[in-house]
Amino acid sequence: MKHQLFQPCTIKNVTLKNRIVMSPMCMYSSHEQDGRVQPFHLAHYESRAAGQAGLVMIEATSVLPEGRISHEDLGIWEDDHIEGLKKINDGIHRHGAASAIQLAHAGRKANLQGEIFAPSAKAFNSSMKEPVEMSKEKIESAIEAFRKSAERAEKAGFDIIELHAAHGYLINQFLSPLTNFRTDQYGGSRERRYLFLRKVIEAVKEVWSGPLFVRISGEEYHEDGNTMDDFFYFSSEMKTQGVDLIDVSSGGVVPASIEPYPGYQVTFAEQIKHGADIAAGAVGLITSGIQAEEILQNERADLIFIARAFLRNPYWPKQAADDLGYSLEGPRPYTRAW
Repeated sequence: MKHQLFQPCTIKNVTLKNRIVMSPMCMYSSHEQDGRVQPFHLAHYESRAAGQAGLVMIEATSVLPEGRISHEDLGIWEDDHIEGLKKINDGIHRHGAASAIQLAHAGRKANLQGEIFAPSAKAFNSSMKEPVEMSKEKIESAIEAFRKSAERAEKAGFDIIELHAAHGYLINQFLSPLTNFRTDQYGGSRERRYLFLRKVIEAVKEVWSGPLFVRISGEEYHEDGNTMDDFFYFSSEMKTQGVDLIDVSSGGVVPASIEPYPGYQVTFAEQIKHGADIAAGAVGLITSGIQAEEILQNERADLIFIARAFLRNPYWPKQAADDLGYSLEGPRPYTRAW
């Protein structure tokens, strides 16, 4: 039997050697608070590539300094960031893995000194800062920041770009009726709430011809939030705009009590994949090769995004191969133990 998890996957002009993706996870390790790559980042990402991930996606990387989740986030808002990001790519590519970067803006969930910005002037919760409602000029400058960051991502050598439109960050804040109370062209109907993301995609595609992913929260855990029908609409529009894959997570838009269980978000990816007829990535407490293989064999998703399990074990693909009785080729220096 061919194991789908270890079959190559071609997306546009990029071929992944297998379907295992290291999911983007914030490391909060740019300790100089300037958004620059540190030695930790080099070791962290290269080790997962050596562990035989097909795609290593680096953490949410901010397109503007005020768009960071924290002062320790990686940045791509200036050309000086390119050199460090190139070094990350060198390490990833050294082991035959493809690389991706998640471009992000935290919006009202930025935990920073100084002003923060969002579609509407409402704080995430009582302990977080109230954001300044974005003017149209501020919106246009954010869209331009995504475009310039995509240019820098190409110069740094990334193979794939993902836009972070999930977890209650800026793009998600525009998409959700729980966070967008605007009365102009960027708020109201779902068509208007989609306008910011539409313009971001248009701007990015002006300068980027490679594969483009978008991460969304496919469930907002609130009765007044977006429904799956809304997500079908957003995903269909993204497909029309040339987005190649929807990376489907959930939550983070408003405070909510979530009780996760193994594979608890897979059904959202499955619905998006078939309801919008677009490739989808599944993420969320996927921990074994057997579990990942089931998702692929039953056509519930096209790629498997591994997060916490990759933090515990940089060589998770080897563990998954052992689960499935598959002989996975590893780094030559590790042959005696592999």
